[in-house]
Amino acid sequence: MTQRLATVALGLSLLAASLAHAQDRPIGFLTPSKNIACQFFTDNGQGVLRCDIMNLETRPRRPADCELEWGNAFEMSAKGSAGRICVGDTIMDPSLQVLSYGEVWQRAGFTCRSEPTGLTCFNAMQRGFSLARAEQKVF
Repeated sequence: MTQRLATVALGLSLLAASLAHAQDRPIGFLTPSKNIACQFFTDNGQGVLRCDIMNLETRPRRPADCELEWGNAFEMSAKGSAGRICVGDTIMDPSLQVLSYGEVWQRAGFTCRSEPTGLTCFNAMQRGFSLARAEQKVF
């Protein structure tokens, strides 16, 4: 009986460790070109989507109040506006799944569509961004 309980306890601890590891994995995707990565986060109970584009043909002028990197990171909340953000990191992660051209990714009110011409993401308020090497638009 003691051996059986030890086996059950070991099985439960392995299951808990496996679930904890699964929760550590980033939630998001890469475009097929691997030039754009997006990740979903929860901030104070609200969903946030951030997308980074690695290679741009032109980079916009950095605002005076941004002392970090500017131009390649975009963020939006589930019910708010979207925009470029000033960041000192990247969410690029090669372990993210690839969102093939023509496919749609949805989570917590966000929708993203991958196309050969770029990526378009928007929230439930129809606010979002379109990202491509040649041009990035916030709407």
